This record gives sequence, C-alpha cells and structure tokens, in this order.
Amino acid sequence: MIEPLISIQNLHIENRSGEKLIVNNVNLEVFKGEIVALIGESGSGKSVTSKAIMGLIPSSMNVQGQIFYNQEDIVTMFSKKKRQLLGKEIGMIFQDYRGSFTPFIKVGKQMVETICTHQVIRKKEAKNISIQVLEEMGLEAERVYKSYPFQLSGGQVQRVAIAMALALKPSLLICDEITTALDVMSGEKVLNYIEKLRKETGCAVLMITHDLTKAYKRADRIYVMHKGQIVEEGDPEQIRCYHKHPYTKKLCSCLLSLPSENLLDKNERVI
Repeated sequence: MIEPLISIQNLHIENRSGEKLIVNNVNLEVFKGEIVALIGESGSGKSVTSKAIMGLIPSSMNVQGQIFYNQEDIVTMFSKKKRQLLGKEIGMIFQDYRGSFTPFIKVGKQMVETICTHQVIRKKEAKNISIQVLEEMGLEAERVYKSYPFQLSGGQVQRVAIAMALALKPSLLICDEITTALDVMSGEKVLNYIEKLRKETGCAVLMITHDLTKAYKRADRIYVMHKGQIVEEGDPEQIRCYHKHPYTKKLCSCLLSLPSENLLDKNERVI
C-alpha cells in the first residue's frame, strides 16, 4: 500500500483560552506527485491548516492532532530537524508574499542566501539557479535579481517569492492563494510552471484557494473546507457534478458553466 507523502490526522486548532475552535478534526492526505486543492471561503481555516504543517501557528493557539510527513510526526518533531525539513523538503508560497523578503536587501542576495542555506552549493551556482527560475516566472531576470523588493510591483514580488520557493525543488509545495496578486496570464504561467516542476521532480502540491475554477482545472483531488471542517472530498468531477454537502452545492452554484477543456486530462495540457 502506498503511503501518503503527508497525512493530517484529527487536527484541532483553537485559541488557548478555548473561546474559539478554528480547525476542527481535519483529516487530509497528499500523495507524491499529485496536486490536491483545499478550497473554501475566506476564514474557513485553509491557511491556518497550511501554517500548522509549517509550524507557524502562533503561541496564542493550541494545536492537537498529528501531521505525518514521510511517516514522521511534524508536530512532535525536534526543532532542529524541523528547520532542516521546512523550506528544503516542504516549501510554502505565502499569500502575504511581501513578508518573504527583507525590504532593504537586494532580491538576488536573498535568493542566493536561501538556496545556499538549504543546499551545499557555491554562490555562483545559486545565482545561476536564481536567474533561471526568475526567467521561468516571466521576469526580467537580471534586473529583478539586482533590485530591492520595494523597487518591484506587487505582482513581480509575488513571482519572485514563487521563484524562490521553486528554486529549492521541494518534495511538497504548499501554495496559499498564490495567484491573487497576478493578472490572469501571469497566474496561468506560474501555475503551468508549477505543474511542469511537478512532472519533472514528482513533487506534490497542496493548493489552497477559494477559486473553484482553478481547483477543477489543476487538481487531482479536492477537499472542501467550511467553518474549520472538511465537509467533502473527491476528484474534480465528483465535486463539480456529484457533490453531496449543501456548502459544496452553494460553492458550485456560484460558478458559470466551465468550458469542457478545463477538465482535460492533465497530459493534454500545454505547458
């Protein structure tokens, strides 16, 4: 039996005061090489769930449950081992993309330092990797590399943040609303590159989004989250056409009919 790359089991997250339950009994699995979408409205608990994987839950909250990565529980893992794992093995592209950068250090230097922290390579090689991924994001690589974050537009900074995460080629990539600051064409280019990386490296992707259209088009499986709970799970066709939960029905009813090509087999997509 194939084991999941990551398995979240009975995850509860609440304020330490006990006044508010934010995530309630969440169970979720992602297998190697697949794209899994976690969808739901803002405030449903999607981002908090992803931050629990990364160990970024604030001290004001209490986390209970288990999060297994390659059958090791991240929740109880020693801090040193967790730091080695996060970033290199498990990468995350944050919705708050500007928080990924120090404003007064040039983009290139930050990218090189990040790559060299997680990989045993020379700075020259790290620079070449940085330039390559910046080009893949459709950016003027040399100019962006030499720029400060505040000299770039919001969309450019978002693509740099994506490039920096992808440069490490993690086994699991968590994408939290990564196309929010991008126009449609740039967003599609980024998602195409992530899918290309998945095919080349076999990495898994957990895509957190409120955009059901993107989930239909990109995901192998979809989890629907509502008020801190997973209320439904299935492949895109099941969620779109054979959903059972009233909340999923409400989500699907908000969409216009999608063209049939959005549900093409993933091997037929143009990268």
